[in-house]
Amino acid sequence: MKEVRVRFAPSPTGALHIGGIRTALYNYLLARQQGGTMILRIEDTDQNRFVPGAEEYILESLQWAGIEIDEGVSKGGPHAPYRQSERKPLYQKYAQQLIAEGNAYYAFDTEAELEAMRERLKHQHSSDQQYGSGTRMQMKNSLTLSASEVSQKINAGEQYVIRLKVPANEEIKLNDLIRGEVQVNSSTIDDKVLMKSDGMPTYHLANVVDDYLMKISHVIRGEEWLPSAPLHVLLYRSFGWEKEMPRFAHLPLLLKADGNGKLSKRDADKAGFPIFPLNWTDPRTNEFSKGFRESGYLPEALLNFLAFLGWNPGTEQEIFSVKELIHSFSLERIARHGAKFDIQKAQWYNQQYLKSKTSEELTKYLLSSLAQENISCMPEKALKICDAMRERVSFPQDFWEHGKFFFIAPSVFDQSVTSKKWNSEVVKFLDQFISHLKTIETTAANEIKIALEKTSHTTSISSGKMMQPLRIALTGGASGPDLMAIIDILGKEETIQRIQYAITSIPVKTT
Repeated sequence: MKEVRVRFAPSPTGALHIGGIRTALYNYLLARQQGGTMILRIEDTDQNRFVPGAEEYILESLQWAGIEIDEGVSKGGPHAPYRQSERKPLYQKYAQQLIAEGNAYYAFDTEAELEAMRERLKHQHSSDQQYGSGTRMQMKNSLTLSASEVSQKINAGEQYVIRLKVPANEEIKLNDLIRGEVQVNSSTIDDKVLMKSDGMPTYHLANVVDDYLMKISHVIRGEEWLPSAPLHVLLYRSFGWEKEMPRFAHLPLLLKADGNGKLSKRDADKAGFPIFPLNWTDPRTNEFSKGFRESGYLPEALLNFLAFLGWNPGTEQEIFSVKELIHSFSLERIARHGAKFDIQKAQWYNQQYLKSKTSEELTKYLLSSLAQENISCMPEKALKICDAMRERVSFPQDFWEHGKFFFIAPSVFDQSVTSKKWNSEVVKFLDQFISHLKTIETTAANEIKIALEKTSHTTSISSGKMMQPLRIALTGGASGPDLMAIIDILGKEETIQRIQYAITSIPVKTT
């Protein structure tokens, strides 16, 4: 059986889209499942679109996500170099091989001549206005010029490109592991440029040459590359590499949450969620974009979420460790249709992974946030806070964001509640509750409940009606962790002080 060798081959043209992480993940899962090799190749042949820092960003993103690279950029390997810009002589060699075997040709047409061709065909109402089998013999190329004319032009430094000579009216077939048989007539494919006038290869040539030389067994990439697949099949055929051609799997698109259209950065910005794995500042525009990492997503939760965007295990199970994903993954269970990017589901995954962590692990998140705020806290108190809040948080920073009241007494109270419920009866109950609090030894839940029962008895007011006002007095808000846990963490003296402040600060509702 052929060794499984897969590659993730991004272009350093900006921040890595979260869809790129999904593509890398699927490649990684297959490689690990089959005991194969995961390769990282940087496809930087389009130097006009190169963005400084993008390659480093790609490497850091994969490292944060936990997608390990076995061979490639940053790791090295037997097929180095793994940056396409450093492999230029190789592509020249293979382009010349295609020319020598009659499968490619030099084209000297200028932009003006190409535009004139398109205009001529348009006026002739031709359905085929591309540079291909129907037009190439009317153009300025090595098929219409003599060998001496071609040599003369090249020696004179005249600019040229190298084009693939696509055969006329042939059926090109490939079996996609996700989409089944794909069949295209060669008449729909133009004579694609393989080498640009600057001597750099296009994606098509470099991609096929590198996949062949690096012995890639499976090409797992986005659906947007499906229209290029028949061309790549033609290139494999032209080189005589059909037996070594990798198996193709074109992944479904990531769609907006409503399913209408491809997910874009603009859509994500509008909805208020990240589209990139890490923070990114575009060096060209200085535009800042917040990443999933900095937004508080755990890498293992994000990978679990991304795995289900197009794939499913065929069971009801939703929470999968990376080890379980490796065991269960299969390309055959990837859907053809696009996957809706539901950010609420991503948040749910994050919440589940947070809840599964030990209290000690959660405490580190809170202590880290407190250190940034220059607030000291005993680990024992932090542990209690995290235990009280673990069921209510979705992100690590929520322990601080939603638990500030444990460290900073409220000075503002939820007016939507106080304007309706803060009356003389509340003040009477809380005032009496303070008296009973002063008599207890600890703020353990059972002692607090006894104090509440005594207060209810002496005031003839139901303690159940007083729970929300008491919460408002202690936290400033109408919701949060268990009230008994809050009092226990705050302690007797702090609880009394906060209730006293609320009594003197909140206007009493008059009937």
